[in-house]
Amino acid sequence: MTFNDNFLRACRKQAVDHVPVWYMRQAGRYQPEYRKIREKYSLMEICELPEVGAEVTLLPVQQLNVDAAILFSDIMIPVKAMGIDVDIKGGYGPVIANPIKSVHDVRQLRDLEPEADLPNTMETIRILRRELKVPLIGFSGAPFTLASYMIEGGPSRNYYKTKQMMYSAPEVWGALMDKLGSMVVTYLKSQVAAGAQAVQVFDSWIGSLSPADYRQYVFPTMQKIFAGLRDIGVPTIYFGINTGELLTVWKELPVDVIGVDWRVPLDAARKRVGSEFVLQGNLDPAKLLAPWEVIEQNAKEIIDLGLEQPGYIFNLGHGLFPEVQVETLQKLTEFVHQYRNGVLV
Repeated sequence: MTFNDNFLRACRKQAVDHVPVWYMRQAGRYQPEYRKIREKYSLMEICELPEVGAEVTLLPVQQLNVDAAILFSDIMIPVKAMGIDVDIKGGYGPVIANPIKSVHDVRQLRDLEPEADLPNTMETIRILRRELKVPLIGFSGAPFTLASYMIEGGPSRNYYKTKQMMYSAPEVWGALMDKLGSMVVTYLKSQVAAGAQAVQVFDSWIGSLSPADYRQYVFPTMQKIFAGLRDIGVPTIYFGINTGELLTVWKELPVDVIGVDWRVPLDAARKRVGSEFVLQGNLDPAKLLAPWEVIEQNAKEIIDLGLEQPGYIFNLGHGLFPEVQVETLQKLTEFVHQYRNGVLV
C-alpha cells in the first residue's frame, strides 16, 4: 500500500485525490476494542506503554480508513513530567494535587526534556512512523488550557481562579505562560524529530476569554509558539472550542491550519481569518447520533463550504464521544472521500 499524503497536501493547499478526513478523539471509548484495552490498562498506562499506545493509535486508521492518525496521549503527560502531581479520573478529567498559586510554584516546574522525561511517548511515535501509511499528527495542549487545569486543580465550568490570576497576579500568569509556551515548542519539536508529520495545539477552553483578554493575556505566548515552530518543516494546526469571536485575532498567528468548531460556518470563519489559512472542521459531533440522511446533508453542506477555496480538511467541531457507532464513522469517511463538487464520484 502506498503512502496516503492527502492530509499533508491539503495542509499545504496542494491538489488532493479526495477531501482528507480524520476525527478528533478518533481513538477512544466508542470502539469496543479500545474498551477492552481499557479493562487492562488505565489511560496513563496506555500512554506509558509504547506498543499499546501505538496499537490504540493505529486502530481507528485501520477501522475507519481516515487520512491521518493522531498520537494517542493526553495533554497532561508533559505537565506531569514537569512536576505537576496529576491523576486522570475516568469520566471526570485531570485532578491535580499541587495546583499553581504563586511564582514560586511556577519556578518549581522543571524544564521539559522530552527524550529523557517522556521516552515512551517518543518511542510510540517512532513505532507509528514505521507502521503507518498515513501521516501522524503529534499534539500538545495550549498554555491557557493547561494552565486552567494547573490553577483550578481540575476541570472547571467558569475558570474563576484562572481568570483571577490573570487579572490579579499578572507576574505569576506571565511566568506560567512563558514556562508553558517554551514547553510546548520543545515538546512538539521533539515529536517531529521522532517522526510526527504535523502538529496540533489543542486550546479546548480558550473560548472562555473575550478577544481583548485573549490578545492581552494569551496571544503573545501563542505568537511565540507558532513562530518557534515555523522551522520544523511540518504543518501546524490550532484548535479550540467556542472560538468564533477569537478568529479575528487568530488570523495574526503564523499557523498553517485553523480548526473550526461547529458553532461557526466555514464561510463565516473564512471571512474572519482570510484566505491565507487552511480550514479544518466542523461537523457537530452530536449529529453523528442523528439518522444517516441528516449526517449526509450536514456533511455535504460543510464540504461545499470547505471547498469554496483551496485548503480544506474534514473533521468534527470537537471530539468523538462514546455513544457514536463505528459503522457511522466508516460510512461518513467513505462519503467524505467520494463527495466532490456536489456529487458522489
